[in-house]
Amino acid sequence: MKQVIAVIRPYLAERLLESLRLSPLEALQVTEVKGFGRQKSYLDQYSSSEYSLAFLPKVEITLYVDDLRVEEVLKTIVDTARSGRMGDGKIMVLDVGEGF
Repeated sequence: MKQVIAVIRPYLAERLLESLRLSPLEALQVTEVKGFGRQKSYLDQYSSSEYSLAFLPKVEITLYVDDLRVEEVLKTIVDTARSGRMGDGKIMVLDVGEGF
């Protein structure tokens, strides 16, 4: 069993959840989060924006997936949430111990 954590842009969350609707998931959790990645140095450009020197809003989607289906779920996430621009988000895959 794997835990897949996808941190994506908020406006893509509904589209991703709809894409994952038919995927073989054991569990799913959605959380609103804030943070920054490599684009931190670009935040100074938006000094009049409410996000100036602040964290950017993101949505964290945590999935629990059978080992055999991880690649399928990762492809769905990348195909749905990638725009090719900086700030698209991150995907992390972790092993889940027995007992889940």
